[in-house]
Amino acid sequence: MAQYQITVDSQTLHQLFMTKSKDSGVSALLESVLNQILEAEATEQLKAEPYERTDERQGYRNGSYPHKLTTRVGTLTLRIPRLRNGKFSTEMFARYQRSEQALVLAMMEMVINGVSTRKVTLITEELCGAQFSKSTVSELCKNLDPLVESWNHRPLTEHYPFVVVDAMVTKVREEGRVRMRGLLLAFGVNIKGYRELLGFWVGDSESEASWSEFFADLKRRGLRGVELIVSDQHSGLVKAIRTHYQGVTWQRCQTHFMRNILDATPKTLKEELYPKLRAILDAPDLQTARLLFSKTVETYQDKIPKAIKVLETGFDDATAVLILPEKYRKRLRTSNAMERLIEEVRRRERVIRIFPNRESLTRLLGALLIEFDEKWASGRRYFDMAEFELWLQDRPANANKVTRIM
Repeated sequence: MAQYQITVDSQTLHQLFMTKSKDSGVSALLESVLNQILEAEATEQLKAEPYERTDERQGYRNGSYPHKLTTRVGTLTLRIPRLRNGKFSTEMFARYQRSEQALVLAMMEMVINGVSTRKVTLITEELCGAQFSKSTVSELCKNLDPLVESWNHRPLTEHYPFVVVDAMVTKVREEGRVRMRGLLLAFGVNIKGYRELLGFWVGDSESEASWSEFFADLKRRGLRGVELIVSDQHSGLVKAIRTHYQGVTWQRCQTHFMRNILDATPKTLKEELYPKLRAILDAPDLQTARLLFSKTVETYQDKIPKAIKVLETGFDDATAVLILPEKYRKRLRTSNAMERLIEEVRRRERVIRIFPNRESLTRLLGALLIEFDEKWASGRRYFDMAEFELWLQDRPANANKVTRIM
């Protein structure tokens, strides 16, 4: 990743710390930083500073032109460099613009449909200017909607041994009423070890029918090679997994499992029971886990029968990850990674509060997920898969230990 040296002049600092409007100071600072980055990128492409004489120079500057960038702290004026013998290129705003554009669109639609609050109106005017029209919304949608549609229906060409699924619920206005809708999400770890967002589905709820539609769509697009699916124990979700991925190991999220057991435990025994449950789930192998499980059941079955029943019912599913090499277990024993992603989506969703229609919901969610997917693809590998491939080759020896969904 490129590193840039940024300077801040005294006037910008004064705006940041001394003016009454915090947004105006942040806006001035952000505009200064982004313009310096653009100039640094021009230097990288030309291989020369302004007026620098060097044998490596690839061309010459030819001034700049203004470009407006709408942000949540105001509209910035960026100076895009012109190059005399070529075209200046930058991708630094591409990801940012997609999700910001979706956020702006959702707000604009709320105002147009007469369902916004005064606060949302003020935010929209700050972001978009004093006036906007339905034709403006339509034009922006033409650029963003096909991109989201294409990404969410792209073919899945890799094998994905590990898949994590979860859902969030949001509010959408439909037929004059506010309705709760489920956003179903899935990411996979491909055979190269990188995380990839597989897609999303807007369902009427988190029902078995909605999850079944989502899984069927993923299979149509080419999802294959799945060895382990991680999720919570939502009944509709589990039933859909059993229907569409028979023979695949299901890992019940240990965070939710632990919470379910402790919820059924009297307060006076929670601190005593917790380390024993933790020892079971952190066991180095399945044999040790079963031994600790048996001791815990024997000790507490008369004291806290409800909690022990939850433990007995969910033990096999919550310890399914123990069949894998140890290095893969920590990240695959819970759905925490997906929940962190959902929390990032929530940060934007809370601004909207109630989406005016499904299209605006799909637009914002899709733009955000594309952004995360690109970060994951260009970031560090989630897993080194070499040990997993060796484990796969030795699968016949492991077959009788695998907890399969039947």
